[in-house]
Amino acid sequence: MFLDTFALLAADGGATSGMAQLNKNLNLGDIIVTVSFFIILMLLLKKYAWGPLMGIMDQRAQMISNEIEAAEKSRLESQQLLEEQRRLLKEASDNALAIVENARTQSEIQSNELMNTARAEVKRMKEAGLLEIATEKEKAVAAVREEFVSLSILAASKVLGKEISEEDNRALIEETIVKAGEGR
Repeated sequence: MFLDTFALLAADGGATSGMAQLNKNLNLGDIIVTVSFFIILMLLLKKYAWGPLMGIMDQRAQMISNEIEAAEKSRLESQQLLEEQRRLLKEASDNALAIVENARTQSEIQSNELMNTARAEVKRMKEAGLLEIATEKEKAVAAVREEFVSLSILAASKVLGKEISEEDNRALIEETIVKAGEGR
């Protein structure tokens, strides 16, 4: 309807008569009442809707801000924990390497000790064997001497045809053997 009025005014071509016609077609009382209700509605909305709504929005913004701060704080704490875990892991790795190195060193020391012990045992056994051989050799030489003395006495008594005392024969033969041993 409002556009129709403008179209009529333009067709008439009169500016003064157009305004009068506009006032007639527009109801000024309706406009004032509508604007008044609009203003009252805006005031009521501001008091009962926008105020609480803006309060809720402010609370929401504060809550989001607090959550962001808490998340940042949590991130920093987790980063510190991560660094602590890395440090502990490095210490554990270093300790493990030290333990392995210590075990390797200990095994080398024990290996050397076992080798030295084995060498000492072999040397002791060799010396004991040589001593046993020397003892057995002396026993064998003594047995051979004894047998030689007995055979010599028997041979000498048959050659001489007379019997001399065994003590004299033994002393004579041992003296001969000693002289023969010195001669070598």
